[in-house]
Amino acid sequence: MSMKPIIDMNDSNLEIERQLDGIKMKIGFIGLGIMGSRMAANLQKHGYSLVVFNRTRDKAEPLLDRGATLADSPLKLAEQVEVLFTMLAHPDAVEQAALGGNGFLSHLKPNTIWIDCSSVNPSFSKRIAAAAAAGQIRFIDAPVTGSAHVAADGKLTFWVGGDAVDVDAIRSLLLCMGSKIVHVGGHGMGTSMKMVVNLLLGTGMAAFAEAMELGQGLGLSQKMLFDSLLGTPTVAPFLSLKREKIEGGNYEAEFPLRWMQKDLHLASVSAYESGVALTVTNVTKEIYRLAMRGGNETKDFSAIYEFAMADDGKERTAPR
Repeated sequence: MSMKPIIDMNDSNLEIERQLDGIKMKIGFIGLGIMGSRMAANLQKHGYSLVVFNRTRDKAEPLLDRGATLADSPLKLAEQVEVLFTMLAHPDAVEQAALGGNGFLSHLKPNTIWIDCSSVNPSFSKRIAAAAAAGQIRFIDAPVTGSAHVAADGKLTFWVGGDAVDVDAIRSLLLCMGSKIVHVGGHGMGTSMKMVVNLLLGTGMAAFAEAMELGQGLGLSQKMLFDSLLGTPTVAPFLSLKREKIEGGNYEAEFPLRWMQKDLHLASVSAYESGVALTVTNVTKEIYRLAMRGGNETKDFSAIYEFAMADDGKERTAPR
């Protein structure tokens, strides 16, 4: 006779599990940008009832049309939900939503689980986790990897930091939005992994742009370089996904350049806090800053290629 394993789970976890099974609970979602709007939509598609907040109402409209409730403030949202997701642009935005004048943290019910999917620095996640614990709120940091298309398809990767029992309680929710969940460790470890991932994306994109600049300066065509380099061990696989943007000069943002610069800066801050030297990253983040000053901040971060190629506002052409 087979026996089910005995799971040591407290009463609040069991209640959350029962609510999830019946899809009865209300889920809060704060931050409906490029990624958050798609993540929230996937929760809706799986039958969950949402209460949402965003600074601009228009981004919430598609969710409202499908039955979501719009809260007037993070505070008002907190009073209605059993689980809360935040997907905000930077640490200051998370702190303001949680601890500001109309912040949600002191108004969540005890034992509510708060999952922060924002890209923030690990020391911030640890500090906010301590503030949550003081109010009997269970905190999980769970930033994601994946483009807007990946988010829409529900195939994000979640890098998760927090107590194992809390992660297990909301695993089914994460699987509505993603196809891979990596429980990295305790509080701040999810954001630590996201720092590493985005460092590789940001520096890899900039290095590729510079290599392409050199190749074209030496007389190689853009097409020859793309055809020869993409798919080889010399370049990161994600760069193949940027070819269409670069060739078409259409840098509609999947991940805005300004947020990549922010993440590289947070990686630099984290390196300072942990005694690590990031010489390449520190230079690269300043290149992204210069690209922002050149008017590229709201474009996709692959627009660093366009910035690298610019010469007095014109693209460099190969010598004849």
